[in-house]
Amino acid sequence: MKMNPKISVIVPCYNQAQFLDECLQSILDQTYENWECIIVNDGSPDNTDEVADKWVKKDSRFKYLYKENGGLSSARNAALEIVTGDYIQFLDSDDLIHREKFSKSLSGDKEYPLIVSQYTIYRNQTHLPGYKNIEQNFVTFDGIVYDWDLKFSIPIHCALIGKKLLEGFLFDTTLTSCEDWVMWIYITKDHPDALLINEPLAHYRKDVNDNMSADPIKIMKQRLKILPTLKKLYGEEVHDKLAYHIIDVRTTQLIQQRREFQKMIPLAVVAKYLSFKRFYYKLFRKKVDG
Repeated sequence: MKMNPKISVIVPCYNQAQFLDECLQSILDQTYENWECIIVNDGSPDNTDEVADKWVKKDSRFKYLYKENGGLSSARNAALEIVTGDYIQFLDSDDLIHREKFSKSLSGDKEYPLIVSQYTIYRNQTHLPGYKNIEQNFVTFDGIVYDWDLKFSIPIHCALIGKKLLEGFLFDTTLTSCEDWVMWIYITKDHPDALLINEPLAHYRKDVNDNMSADPIKIMKQRLKILPTLKKLYGEEVHDKLAYHIIDVRTTQLIQQRREFQKMIPLAVVAKYLSFKRFYYKLFRKKVDG
């Protein structure tokens, strides 16, 4: 890789023009200067085109691409087809990166194909700690395949990804969730050397109503949905092992949740409540029928 590698930043946009200035400013503020930024307007009905045009005129490193609406994966794929950099930085239009993310990622003596930083949660103009610190063993094929969403997840803009790791890859436009997870599996499948920077250089904007502790049943259904894709890419052994792993872990979690619920509310109390409820409805029905 070059001594001064070029970084291609991919910023898909749909109905988030109100955040786009702040996002693009975080790119312009980078202390590392060899980058390009592909702003992809995914058929957004707001004023994304006006905001993007301002940045393209401000700095020639910003490039603008308009396409018909096809979703986040489609927008990222469109940019992947035209990038010219040695590294890829994905950055959603409502997120931010630290001004030294690129320089600190590339400051080491050794070249790494995958560089991952810690992150913060950006909420109400305040940076809060990430949900979980990223650990070195997370950024491995086994870690990504078997522990993603169970022990951790890594926001996509934490990573600086060597372009070669993404050769032959396109985001699956039929998936409505877990598309990032499939990408992480793809780029770690050949066990690349990964550098973990223990500093929060990516800032992930979360809505006030977002909740990291998602419904375990919903998460299990999402993960099971992409098992056929994994089987096609990595064979039956990975597919079968992951399927058993998901079922085992989620079943254990549900049992633990039931036990915790029983500790808080004894079954005797629940039984009395249900008995009272049946009595109440029986009495109410008599009054209605009478």
